[in-house]
Amino acid sequence: MSLSVTTRVLDDDRPLLALPPVADALAWVRDGEGLVGWGEAVRLRPGPGPGRIEEADAALRDLEAQVDDPVGLPGSGLVALGSFTFSPDSAGSALVVPRVVVGRRDGTTFLTHIDPAGAAPAPGPATDAPHTPVRDRPRYAGSTVPDLHWLEAVARAVERIGDGELQKVVLARDHAVWARDPFDPLELARRLTERFPSCHTFVVDGLVGATPELLLSRRGRRVTSRVLAGTAGRDPDEATDAALGAALLASDKDRWEHRLAAESVEEVLRPRCEQLDHESDPRLLRLDNVQHLATTFEGRLRGEESALQLVAALHPTAAVGGTPRARSLAVIAELEGMDRGRYAGPVGWTTPDGDGEWGIALRCAELAGARARLFAGVGVVAASLPEDELEETRLKLLAMQAALDVAPS
Repeated sequence: MSLSVTTRVLDDDRPLLALPPVADALAWVRDGEGLVGWGEAVRLRPGPGPGRIEEADAALRDLEAQVDDPVGLPGSGLVALGSFTFSPDSAGSALVVPRVVVGRRDGTTFLTHIDPAGAAPAPGPATDAPHTPVRDRPRYAGSTVPDLHWLEAVARAVERIGDGELQKVVLARDHAVWARDPFDPLELARRLTERFPSCHTFVVDGLVGATPELLLSRRGRRVTSRVLAGTAGRDPDEATDAALGAALLASDKDRWEHRLAAESVEEVLRPRCEQLDHESDPRLLRLDNVQHLATTFEGRLRGEESALQLVAALHPTAAVGGTPRARSLAVIAELEGMDRGRYAGPVGWTTPDGDGEWGIALRCAELAGARARLFAGVGVVAASLPEDELEETRLKLLAMQAALDVAPS
């Protein structure tokens, strides 16, 4: 298949999530910038397997395209958005080249048309303001693993850690929701980006969320990764909120959990970078509903590895898997009791020349018409208490519950 790709500056300062004319759009937006796309020029479907991410990357590079891109900003020209499953054994990974992309970088908005040979013109940006219809109230429909069984799973994981089998494992749970009316992914995305503007809000094939965790950004040889692990709640009282943050920074349990996550990223990037810098101590990242310990890595690559090749090497970090990696994944498969699907997998965008931005699909929901699955996970270490870990998942679920107008359970 041959593609014709044309990018031009667009005089339109509306919010990006107001521009798609269809509900099943794609999006990657943060602080008013990023990409939205609609239509489908090419869909790359790597099958299950440990090489699914590299397979999709190679298929994108093999596309034949004539590109006219005088804009030259990150995300202009030929670009694909996608998401990958957490487990290599799960189906559902996809990388999609949209027919139309609108991007915004450094205050410049651009429009890209990606046309297969002989294809009819795709619709341009919406001309009307988004309409939010009155929808039926969503209902909570239970979790795949009941709370009592999940608490037992955490307790068993703590025992395995105490026996020296592993140092950390991340256990997740889901939260099923149903309604009479189909959920609108763009409507949910707009709510999320209003509440969490500093997070990357994403929409890919019914996967909608707002992730604070940047797995990898690559622009030329420059790479960035932001690791989050260790969580506390927020409080409307300023003094109480500050005390919660100070306690998180001083927590040996949370600092150990965070250190393992940061080391899992450094182990991958350090040998691949001629220079790699990061903070000497984790800092606080405060979001609307929770605060995390955060460490940002910035480096310069030695070689030409693409964003997706680096993502394949990084995934899963200890922030969503555990330490050591292989053993923690085996424990997740044994104890968690559900298929994560694309939750905690890579989500973002890339280009054939290897640039891109990829986050970890957290604070998210998988939508299927009038049904949805919400997800939250916690890092379990030797000092973990099952009841505290359950409460942390409830705090994290509040982000998507609020977007769906679901009363907290």
